[in-house]
Amino acid sequence: METPKKNLKTIVFTGTSISHEDAKKILDVTYRPPVIRCDIQKAAKQGYNLIGIIDGVFFDKSAVAHREIIKALNSGVTVVGGCSMGALRASELDSYGMIGVGKIYGWYRDGVLEADDEVAVATNPDTFEAVSKPLVNIRETLNAAFNAGMIDDPTRRSLLQIAKKTYYPQRSYLGIIKKGIIEGVLSSEKGDVLIGFCKDKEVDVKRNDAILVLKTIKGLLEEE
Repeated sequence: METPKKNLKTIVFTGTSISHEDAKKILDVTYRPPVIRCDIQKAAKQGYNLIGIIDGVFFDKSAVAHREIIKALNSGVTVVGGCSMGALRASELDSYGMIGVGKIYGWYRDGVLEADDEVAVATNPDTFEAVSKPLVNIRETLNAAFNAGMIDDPTRRSLLQIAKKTYYPQRSYLGIIKKGIIEGVLSSEKGDVLIGFCKDKEVDVKRNDAILVLKTIKGLLEEE
């Protein structure tokens, strides 16, 4: 584990896409819960000059504002984002100097994704752990099932549409596949096999991108 250099005081906002405990195994810095409005402003005032944004609050509280990130960037703070709220804000503010990393950031930057609910999940209010599945993970896991020959393309597309129409706090592989069975998209037998596949071989794009944010920050610290 690398020790941050003394002239870069680092803080990372996460807890949903990756736990603080797991994040500390990769990078031993200060961690805070998913970012909300004014958190970046407060961190900058506390002397943090390297800020990582992974997770953030979307709908139940005020989301982190563009202007506070821009203000931090203009004051010389390095801000790295990816995975979830970090990917959204980085795709909007990379032209101001925010560093974006990961697949999800690239998808938002290139217009492949547009809706905030692609990365939104319901969380346990005490632990910040996700209790629903993000659409980006669902899409990539269905793609993996298709590539493995478990479902055909029409089935993949139909299940994805069911997922899109499901309110984000209620998205789960079990719920989506059960709805698919009811609507005749796939048989009960194929549904049972697909549920097992999604459980055991989920493509967790958000966690992978969260790890990449941490490794990017680690790289910046090692450059000092």
